[in-house]
Amino acid sequence: MNGRVDSGSESLLTRVGPALALLSVMMVILIAVIVCGNALVIVAFKMDKSLRKQSNYFLLNLAISDFLVGAFCIPVYMPYILTGKWMLGKGLCKLWLVVDYLLCTASVFNIVLISYDRYLSVTKAVSYRAKQGMTHFAVVKIAAVWILAFLLYGPAILFWEQLTGKSRVPDDECFAEFYYTWHFLLSASVVEFFSPFLSVAFFNISIYLSIRQRRLGSKKESCSPKSQDATNLYGEKAHMSVRICWNSLTLKKKSAEDGEKRSENNGLSMRCVQRSRLRQDKKIAKSLAIIVCVFAVCWAPYTLLMIVRAACRGDCVSHHWYEVTFWLLWLNSAINPFLYPLCHSSFRRAFFKILCPRQRSNIPVNLLS
Repeated sequence: MNGRVDSGSESLLTRVGPALALLSVMMVILIAVIVCGNALVIVAFKMDKSLRKQSNYFLLNLAISDFLVGAFCIPVYMPYILTGKWMLGKGLCKLWLVVDYLLCTASVFNIVLISYDRYLSVTKAVSYRAKQGMTHFAVVKIAAVWILAFLLYGPAILFWEQLTGKSRVPDDECFAEFYYTWHFLLSASVVEFFSPFLSVAFFNISIYLSIRQRRLGSKKESCSPKSQDATNLYGEKAHMSVRICWNSLTLKKKSAEDGEKRSENNGLSMRCVQRSRLRQDKKIAKSLAIIVCVFAVCWAPYTLLMIVRAACRGDCVSHHWYEVTFWLLWLNSAINPFLYPLCHSSFRRAFFKILCPRQRSNIPVNLLS
């Protein structure tokens, strides 16, 4: 997400041809996955009116920011990494830096917003459902995401040179003027990574604990002495009715046998429900853990190396390792469409409607949910 090729980096054209070709193919594949995956989310939202709920607007916003990463940021960067020289001029360099920083930061803030929205849907379900049709709240939050994302790096990219009175960027290179200012990068990283990561982790852990607590609470309520007393009272009344109406030892025996069978069936049913809930809890915990871990894996290496590299002015971290870390940022834009919208049954149905319009009528609805 930074100026990524510096004067100490080796031009890729000096490397062996097969490695260069492989790198080019990998970049093209990454672009295709990012553009197609996020375009599918945008088209689904456009075609299916049932998706136009407040929570889904945040998924749309994430898809737009990630789509632009694949459609603009990576294609503009490709000639730079392949030749080792920036040949598009200073003006386009600053534009590319502003857009790249803006989109990557907006993507992070969108992930936080999505996690927060899911947190509200679980912890404040009643008020949350009441506001689903009020899309103006979503628009305000989305606007705040883009404004904050721009303010974090945009002014520094545009005006750092004027504030310091000189430029550190050679004409054939493209990186931000604050590239080696570690204290600025550390402060920005707190806002861009550390705080979002802790927020995403907190929201997702809280979601799981809240779901778990509700299920345990419902289990205790169903097994409480009060409910057992009610069951016994009901059984006694039913037993008295049978005696009064039939006055038959045979029927009483049969009723007792039926009661034992019902008790056994209830016991089996309770055990099945408990096993089902345990599987659901594990599934929820696994999906939420994946969200947090993917975010950490994609952003933590870049953030830490960026700060260390700036502190030692590039002498203690190999540039090739640094390249790997910022490509992880862009990889996150390819993963997000599969990690967020694809987990929603409503989006899956919309995707299937777009990709397989003829087969949809022959597929049972429960397979799409």
